[in-house]
Amino acid sequence: MQVKSRHHLRSDDVREVESSVADALGVDLDGDTYELVEFEDSEFDVVLVDGEPAVFYVDDEPFLTVAGANATEPTSRVVTVDAGAISFVSDGADVMRPGIVEATADIAPGDLVVIAEETHGKVLAVGRAKVDGDDMVGDSGKVVESIHHVGDDLFQFSG
Repeated sequence: MQVKSRHHLRSDDVREVESSVADALGVDLDGDTYELVEFEDSEFDVVLVDGEPAVFYVDDEPFLTVAGANATEPTSRVVTVDAGAISFVSDGADVMRPGIVEATADIAPGDLVVIAEETHGKVLAVGRAKVDGDDMVGDSGKVVESIHHVGDDLFQFSG
């Protein structure tokens, strides 16, 4: 990923990132430095929190990266998948109902969500929900569109 520009966020932008992530995921970011990194060849911009790529912008909405979610343990907008889905989700596949064991009830269609595996709770991907959280567990159908996953360019990026 080719970096186009980097600059520290102003305090009002930092507050927006912190409150947006707190509202969406129940996570308090507590960084000393917040630096925005824009890329030449990516649809995403990244916010480095204390030098770590913890937040990225999806359609102008700040949300935790996979690395950021694993460092903070979100409590809201979490979709949990079984062991059989891990390899598919980790490779960037969309999430299908049969692989889901639970989803938080606060998820609405169009929401960004984190996708975690059930054994250790590690976040594997970030996606966009296609249905309500209460309607995610079932027998068939795609319910989360994958946006960012373990091993992709964004995951590999280090500040």
